Amino acid sequence: MIDTDSRPRDPPGSSAQPALSARLAKVLIVDDDERNAFAALQALDDLGCELVVARSGADALRRVLEDDFAVILLDLHMPGMDGYETAGLIRSRQRTRSVPIVFLTAVFREEAHLFQAYSAGAVDVVFKPVDPFILRSKVSVLVDLHVKTMEVTQQAERLQRLLDENLRVQAEKQSAQRALRDAQKRQQAILQSLPIVFHSRATSEPYPALFVSDSVRTVTGFEPRAFTEEPAFGLDRVHPEDRAKVVEALSGAAERGAYTCEYRWLCADGAYRVLLDQGIWSAGEDGGAPEIIGTILDATERRSLEEQLTQARKMEAVGQLTGGVAHDFNNLLTVVLGNIDMMSRRPNQDARLKRQIAAIRHASERGRGLTRQLLAFSRRQQLSPVALDIDALIQGFMPLMRQAVGDSVVVELALGGGGLFAYVDPVQLESALLNLAVNARDAMPQGGVLTISTQAVTDPHEPADRASWVQISLRDTGIGMHKDVVERVFEPFFTTKEVGLGSGLGLSQVYGFVSQSGGRVWVESQPGEGALFHLRLPRCAASTAERASSKEGPAPDHVGGSERLLIVEDDKEVLALTVEILAGLGYQVVTAGDASEALEHLHGAEPIDLMFSDVVMPGGTSGVQLAHLARSLRPDIRILLTSGYVGRPGQVGSEFPVLDKPYEPGALASRLRDLLSAGPAVPDLASARRDTKPARARSPRKVG
Repeated sequence: MIDTDSRPRDPPGSSAQPALSARLAKVLIVDDDERNAFAALQALDDLGCELVVARSGADALRRVLEDDFAVILLDLHMPGMDGYETAGLIRSRQRTRSVPIVFLTAVFREEAHLFQAYSAGAVDVVFKPVDPFILRSKVSVLVDLHVKTMEVTQQAERLQRLLDENLRVQAEKQSAQRALRDAQKRQQAILQSLPIVFHSRATSEPYPALFVSDSVRTVTGFEPRAFTEEPAFGLDRVHPEDRAKVVEALSGAAERGAYTCEYRWLCADGAYRVLLDQGIWSAGEDGGAPEIIGTILDATERRSLEEQLTQARKMEAVGQLTGGVAHDFNNLLTVVLGNIDMMSRRPNQDARLKRQIAAIRHASERGRGLTRQLLAFSRRQQLSPVALDIDALIQGFMPLMRQAVGDSVVVELALGGGGLFAYVDPVQLESALLNLAVNARDAMPQGGVLTISTQAVTDPHEPADRASWVQISLRDTGIGMHKDVVERVFEPFFTTKEVGLGSGLGLSQVYGFVSQSGGRVWVESQPGEGALFHLRLPRCAASTAERASSKEGPAPDHVGGSERLLIVEDDKEVLALTVEILAGLGYQVVTAGDASEALEHLHGAEPIDLMFSDVVMPGGTSGVQLAHLARSLRPDIRILLTSGYVGRPGQVGSEFPVLDKPYEPGALASRLRDLLSAGPAVPDLASARRDTKPARARSPRKVG
């Protein structure tokens, strides 16, 4: 299928020489899918170019043998000869070596494929489904460059013809010279407007620049003459770690015919930027010296986004793993703590047995703290957020923070002056601040200053309902961190402390809590310059502000009853322990291993006063869904859920009360008694807050 311009052209030899236009440029679209090809035709229709479609790599090669093209849009994923092979064959011909190739792909999105695409000589990669505006813009720039280059060539030829034929006609000579200068100015303007640096280099080290376009000033801050006047200027400012690969790429250009490399380059402002440098080896014309011709793109932002995406994916994968471990571990701890509680209540225990039971309980409590930290990082913990006055919380929490950092560290406040409210869990926020304060203390072994500041910030790039934030910043005057430590500081189990001095979970808990609260946390640090941690939390109105207490109450007593309870638990050991506890308290107990078995009991005729169900269960029906079904079948039934791990954030809402795993017999007995004695079952937001002890884990700056 070929879409051509049907307007007549001037016959050969005619004196009329119209200015070149996009209609004289041809664009080759290579795609085996007719729909994709049609979409590209529609997107490029108003450019006025001649659009030619090839259905395969072989068909594309036939087209380039027969005609010249300004741009080639090449699908990567084709049967037979794919895009990489087709591009390689096109680049192997001298006449088509410099034709810009833009790869189109809906499959190959990984970094390796992108690197391979650029290595194959692509000037750009566009992902399907193609945005017509983006495709039209990219092709328009390349076509315009092609047309203007052809125009300059034609003007030069015209000038030579006029000089040869009309040496005595000075007026025509001057007119041709003016036309040439205008064309050159237009070409220079186009080159300056493009975010691309065009250059040519010599073929031997240090590969001195022979030509550099003016756009290099925008990218690097240096004038073009800085590159052409000093032979080693370009290579000397390459990052020392990247210099070898740059030399290898340029030295291999003669053998491979082309090169592509990405490296860090020291710009005029003293900062390194990531540059994508690619080009071809040219043999030179009329016996001239060979040279390397190429382009440079500023890839700093793209590389930063790629690194952020990679880090986010890694943290999400680790979070899923740690959350799953915490789920299984919480079930084990529930059994251990339950049996320890029952053993401790047996009469006639000698002192040795009491010490052993106390040691087991202490170890189990440490395990419970670790699992809470794991759940915090994986963003699977149960939160009880409220609209919280951030400045008031920090001021009220200062005595404990000053005690935690010690007398050698001075804590200074620079609060925003009030009116800063965020919707967060106050207990978890206090724990996060304490972790960061202890982390700062360990970074200042000789003492120092810890400054805590708050402010309201607005992000214009966020939607209107998410643009306002409360930012808490903690700056210390400690030893600081290297870049490789900063990149891993929030990973669980990562620590720079000696073995036994840090769990590596403190900062990961901060990361998980802030992320689950809808915010973000990051750190700025350099060796010897201290560290600055930022916590950005979603801002809210103050109308519903309240302060939740973080104090622990007395241990609940074992109070029983005679009601009939339905226990739904897929872990057999936890189920057996729960049945033993509740039966020992006098309750009538009915059990189910999953939701389907529980529904059989709920559809039955026997009375059931309360259902106690795990949240995460096999079979596709969660405890929350089962609770809704139970309410629809028996409106008066009481519901108590338990969870050691929430499968996804928000799975457990505030409609039903939740008892966190691992729970102890006293906590279970007290919670059941409260629900059964409260009257008819009505969803109560206040009673839905989780029954758990707040964990304030400490984390050193030696990180961990």
